[in-house]
Amino acid sequence: MDKKMQQAFNEQIKNELYSAYIYLAMAADLEARTLPGFAHWMKVQYKEEVSHAMKMFEFLNDRGVKVLLQGIPQPTLEYASVLEIFEATLKHEQKVTALINNLCDLAKELNDRAATVFLQWFVSEQVEEEKNATQIIQTLKMIKPEGPALIMLDRELAKRE
Repeated sequence: MDKKMQQAFNEQIKNELYSAYIYLAMAADLEARTLPGFAHWMKVQYKEEVSHAMKMFEFLNDRGVKVLLQGIPQPTLEYASVLEIFEATLKHEQKVTALINNLCDLAKELNDRAATVFLQWFVSEQVEEEKNATQIIQTLKMIKPEGPALIMLDRELAKRE
């Protein structure tokens, strides 16, 4: 694997772990608001992001590339509202989509077919990630911030597997 591609994958592993860290911090904020369903949704998101990092970790190992872990920045710890949390989620997922697209472009530029095929799963995953965050934002905008509908949505999000 080309050195440039190796560096890009190592950087993306860091980004995926940072994503996990962001969602765990959001879960903590939501737990403090006594919204266990929203917190559960974020904890599932956290686990997904760790699994994304591990997919890349294993991909590099399978290709004989040593994984070089990097430092993870501290995430935002508090938000003004539940809506702000999910708006930050969407914004972050859009950033991750751009990072995945850049990886795809690099794989194509370097003619790395294995990486190109591998990354297609992540491209599809990002469509789902952005869609989920957008739908929750749209619902949150239709309800009162402290109304009974928020509790109903909290119960609905608790069902996420």
